Amino acid sequence: MLRNGLEPWHLLIVAIVVILLFGSKKLPDTARALGKSLRILKSETKAMKDEAGDDKNGPGPGVVRAGEPAAAHDRGPAAH
Repeated sequence: MLRNGLEPWHLLIVAIVVILLFGSKKLPDTARALGKSLRILKSETKAMKDEAGDDKNGPGPGVVRAGEPAAAHDRGPAAH
């Protein structure tokens, strides 16, 4: 029944339906917004990967991570 699941004429029908629903004037703006969103997503995932790679090595001495009180680093190991 579904031997050839997606044929070229299926894509043509989908394209016609999209043009009818959104109109030809909105499609370039929508494509531009989608491209911008994908660029932002790509840059954020790259930043997360870079940050995860930096965390594997651990922070250098005297580095306070965000969210940790600075006083926890000032006390030293004997105060814990």
